[in-house]
Amino acid sequence: MALTPLTRVQHATVLALVEARRLDVVPADLARATSFLRQAEERLEQLPLLTSVVVRYGIAYDVCHDTGEALLAAYGFRTTNGPGQHEALGRYLRAVLDRPPADRAAREFDRLRRARNQDRYEAKPVGAAATEKAEQVARTLFDAALARDLSP
Repeated sequence: MALTPLTRVQHATVLALVEARRLDVVPADLARATSFLRQAEERLEQLPLLTSVVVRYGIAYDVCHDTGEALLAAYGFRTTNGPGQHEALGRYLRAVLDRPPADRAAREFDRLRRARNQDRYEAKPVGAAATEKAEQVARTLFDAALARDLSP
């Protein structure tokens, strides 16, 4: 199978992120994409072994982030350097994962990011329900990336 091409609308939305200097165009790198997906998969496999709600949330968020990085690499983009990289990644996910159920998960990534920032920078830990939601979002995003056949 081959990498699922972006639709005209997806491509236009991503190019708008490039024009807004949120993303840079780089050579597509399916090997890098595969590496990010392997990391995401390993983290997903570890989630059931963890007992800390906060640690599970962080790992689930990392799965989402790795999945987004895989999609960026596969299609030849990266976030620009500087503040707001995770927010830009969320915009990219919403642009390329625009069909159910991945569209809902892509929108949810921004909520996960804000909760993670509150935990990390304001010492406001997440609860069990937020962690369960983060794990569901992580799985949905990962499955959506696999469906795009990012393998080299």
